[in-house]
Amino acid sequence: MQAGPVPERAAGHPLSLGRDARARLGGAVRALLDVPGLDGASDAVRLAVLVLASRTPAENGVVQIHTSELGRWIGMSASYTASDVVSGLRRSGVVSVETEKGEYREDIGLECKVLPLWAAQGVVGHPLALAKKEFATLQRLFEAVMAPGWKHKDGRITPAGLIGTRTGRGAATDRLALLLLVLEARETGRVRQCGGTVDIRRGRAAATVARLLGCSASAGERVLERLEARELVLRVRLRTASKMAHRTRLMVPAVATAHGRTVADDVQEDRAEDLEPDFSDPDVTAGPSEAPGTEAEPQVSSVPVTDEPDVADPDAAAALHTDHPHLVTPVVDLSLAGGFSGEGRGADGRRPGRACVREDQAVDSDDAAAGSTSPVAKVGPLRGEKPKESPVDEQKQAGCVAAGAGAGARLTVVGGRKTQQQGRPELPADLDLRVALTPVSWLWQGLSRWQQDRVVEAAKAELAQLRQVLEWSAQAPSALAARLTSRLEETGGEALIARPFGWITRRGLVRRPSCSDVRCDDGVRLDTGADCDNCANILHSRRAWRVRIAAEVDQELPGLDQDARYREIEARMRRHAEAEAADLVARQAEAQQRAEQRAAARAEAEAQALVERERAVAEAAVRQAVACEDCGRERSAGLCEACDHRRQVEVLIGEAGLLAATWSADLTDPAAVAAVAAEVRTAIEGAIAAAWEQFQQITDPAVLEAAGPDAVEDAAAHNAMLTAESAAAEYRHEALVMLGRSEDAQAEARKAYATELAKPWFQALPDSDDAQRAATEAAARAQTRTAEHLLAVRLEQLHAQVRPEPVRPAPWAQRLPELAARPLDGEALEVIA
Repeated sequence: MQAGPVPERAAGHPLSLGRDARARLGGAVRALLDVPGLDGASDAVRLAVLVLASRTPAENGVVQIHTSELGRWIGMSASYTASDVVSGLRRSGVVSVETEKGEYREDIGLECKVLPLWAAQGVVGHPLALAKKEFATLQRLFEAVMAPGWKHKDGRITPAGLIGTRTGRGAATDRLALLLLVLEARETGRVRQCGGTVDIRRGRAAATVARLLGCSASAGERVLERLEARELVLRVRLRTASKMAHRTRLMVPAVATAHGRTVADDVQEDRAEDLEPDFSDPDVTAGPSEAPGTEAEPQVSSVPVTDEPDVADPDAAAALHTDHPHLVTPVVDLSLAGGFSGEGRGADGRRPGRACVREDQAVDSDDAAAGSTSPVAKVGPLRGEKPKESPVDEQKQAGCVAAGAGAGARLTVVGGRKTQQQGRPELPADLDLRVALTPVSWLWQGLSRWQQDRVVEAAKAELAQLRQVLEWSAQAPSALAARLTSRLEETGGEALIARPFGWITRRGLVRRPSCSDVRCDDGVRLDTGADCDNCANILHSRRAWRVRIAAEVDQELPGLDQDARYREIEARMRRHAEAEAADLVARQAEAQQRAEQRAAARAEAEAQALVERERAVAEAAVRQAVACEDCGRERSAGLCEACDHRRQVEVLIGEAGLLAATWSADLTDPAAVAAVAAEVRTAIEGAIAAAWEQFQQITDPAVLEAAGPDAVEDAAAHNAMLTAESAAAEYRHEALVMLGRSEDAQAEARKAYATELAKPWFQALPDSDDAQRAATEAAARAQTRTAEHLLAVRLEQLHAQVRPEPVRPAPWAQRLPELAARPLDGEALEVIA
């Protein structure tokens, strides 16, 4: 029999559930959450399904509720509930939803039926086959946990539930977590925690919440912190009589209060309890809903729980052991033992040694495999074996090893195998690599030198790819560190990694795209951190295909039962997936073929361009070897620099003469044009001679002679060209000025002036400064345009006069009689005769 007073249960309290009721309702809740349609659904959708199930009437199973009221139950706004939650319920296929539209076509009135819950009615042994009284109990439980609170017409006020005032972002997750914790809590308020090895940074309580919600340990810790902030759950650190840290308990005070218990009644213990039968399987996750077995009530003493030591949580650092049957009452001297497994390893929370620990790493001796981070945590002999050395000798040997590690890496022999080099204990000196590899620093210490070099190469390659994808390349190290942290959380921590090198290079560092987008990693965009739109499109396409195939099956094979219909749909989906895969392979092969063709065409084009370049170089070399046409200078490419300048001077002098003739001579008189051109030639030649004389005065002749035999000639030609260019520009400017004074230019200027003043915005004040300024500028532009036009027309006329007319051959009608009159030679006459 159980010793001690029997706890009093508060009559009729919704949270005072017995073992059977707790297991029954917990099993129903877990069965609903495990429905395949809710895989990947948000916590708001999952909680909405549970809320609708709790409000399901036992008569017809149809729940009538407003969208805003459903949003109040799950802690979300009415707009979010209508746009996201209701659509999520429809997509899941778990709830049939009939809606009543509002003014803006939004869903305001809902008629919902939880299909799995209603389909299980009458099925014996089904976890969802709830009786009418169990529906009522479930509804009262939901009201006690998350009721939003109401104000009745008669003035009565129904208070909100435990977490009913929690709204906004993450409210649905917190409400769902508290509901699951209440269903897992016993009469004492204690929640059975998960077994197995957990993340020491999060703790076993956070891992328990994470496994209940199906999320990561970090997300579970955040949920637990928010619930603790509202004092809805407690993490109580126990203490033994020997002042050593004990397990941390996860408590729900409201459940203990509903059963007439207090948290202090359960946590004031003077010894470390044996693990209860619920922990017999260390790998089981918290939250199974079967009825628990017989519970053993702990003995009670007066040891308080205050003044807790600031040490690590031992149950978060070491895995739980399998429980043994309670055959006898254990009697342990708490002054000598810590009351839990592993106390002989000290108080720093190290894990015990295990067989084959790090066999793939370098060791220093036969009995000193590469062990934990502490030199004391060595691998000891198995049970029944005689230790080769005392712990003191081992510690001394470890100290010598640590003292010699600073001299660099050493070569060691492992079990007669090939000599390998121990790795560096510190991360690489490069700052980017150090930041990126910080999450796996403990694994880094267990790698050999060769393995560390390969990890560095792989990390550099991933950083280079991230820099090409990210908008800000400096975020690449932190993004890679976040990827490693996420992969470690998926694995369950560094302690579960048996082969660090393979895990880092093939799982931790590599990108896992869920689609063809190079920015996708596990369905998340690397550049923005948001969900990948391409993955969402693929998922939407697959769901659309499933709906289409289901409709085809219903049309082609009516009357199939549920199992046969499901198998037919899955078979067709499989064939469709195989066809898509074959099409993808074909398209990839075609794309590869096109890429090869483009590469071949590119290579051919590059080869042709190389041939053309070589040919051009050869032709240029041949041209360079040709002598000058004018002076005969060798290797001048047909025209030397001095002769080229002389030709340009002649062209410029002729152009300057024509420019002067456009305004100063009669264009129809060739003699007058020639006289003006002669005067211009004389003036420019005089200017060239004066410029050359000035150049000779300021230049040392010895310098020109030292420059080469042709330096003087080249300098004179270049000086003449510069003088001719300057003179031609001056003659052109003078021609524009004189043509601008012509009657045609003046007439155009007057017209533009009058047109500008006639504009509507100047008619009121034509004499204003703005009007006069605008009109003057318009007249100047018109005068300049007219002068340029006159100059172009007159130059074209002069060029036509100077240019010789081509000699056209006489037509054949005139040439044939002449050819026919020519006598034939003698031989031709003889042949004709």
